[in-house]
Amino acid sequence: MGGDFSPKNEVEGALEAIRMSNGRFRVILAGMREEIEKELSRLGASSNPLIEIAQASQVIGMEDEPVAGLRQKKDSSIVKGFDLVRDGAASAFVSAGNTGAVMSGATLLLGRIPGVSRPTIGSQFPRPDGGFTLVFDVGSTVDSKAIHLREYAIMGSIYAEQILGVTRPSVGLLSVGEERSKGNELVFEAAPLLEQSGVNFIGNVEGGDVFKATCDVIVCDGFVGNVMLKLAESMIPVMRGRLKKYAAKGILNKLKAGITASVLREVLKDFDYQEFGGVPLLGVRGVTIIGHGRSTPKAIRNMILKAEEMVRKHVVGKITETLKAGAVHS
Repeated sequence: MGGDFSPKNEVEGALEAIRMSNGRFRVILAGMREEIEKELSRLGASSNPLIEIAQASQVIGMEDEPVAGLRQKKDSSIVKGFDLVRDGAASAFVSAGNTGAVMSGATLLLGRIPGVSRPTIGSQFPRPDGGFTLVFDVGSTVDSKAIHLREYAIMGSIYAEQILGVTRPSVGLLSVGEERSKGNELVFEAAPLLEQSGVNFIGNVEGGDVFKATCDVIVCDGFVGNVMLKLAESMIPVMRGRLKKYAAKGILNKLKAGITASVLREVLKDFDYQEFGGVPLLGVRGVTIIGHGRSTPKAIRNMILKAEEMVRKHVVGKITETLKAGAVHS
């Protein structure tokens, strides 16, 4: 109920996910029953057996302070969703609502995996070889410590193995230079911890390596990672705007733009947040996917499909087992 276009986009996205999955799973829509039923009726899906509604009378809005919202609105759709996961009625939680409330709810209501001091959210960045570089953290916290970066590297490596299918993912530490002598206090403290962590640590990497095949996972402070993510997300609107401006200069330019538009659309698809839906929150006792407040039905659909894949591949369980064993590879 907390997204910019809720519950319309959430209901449409859920139905799309069910159709694409050929009925592999059920979706529980947590929120105000009357509004959800209205959308289901509009889409001719009132009797869909794979859709359930969990009544929640309150909404934690984007303007609400996260922790206060969780405490004051215990019958909100976010709290209801986490309750369903915690109680075993659902296997994953997906939300386009208040990001801070989702992160706080996952930590407070589901709890952290033993050995995780700070959960992390990550995002994938396309690169020329057709693969992706995963970056952790992209905004769960703005003041990461060296021990947190070690945890991000371990959890990110497992996610890369299970979801992207990368064998023994390489991990880089984001810095202002490849040399070990360059960096800030956080980089200097984190490097030796990463070397001893058991991950395939390759050393320092620079900002330009995010879009290269230099390594599979990059770890950094959440402040830097979030700025990087927002910058990357802004690229598509800028390029579309420049193309439109170019086309407006004359009929010949318009024809040229028309010829390249479909190619550009395909190339830039990997930069579009809708293709990935949302970002995974790793380090909590349950699969959690966080989406944009402006998520489209397509984005909601892909968030649900990603959540189902994480459940099917036991990502949370493998992170738990790895941290309990104290090493990434046996």
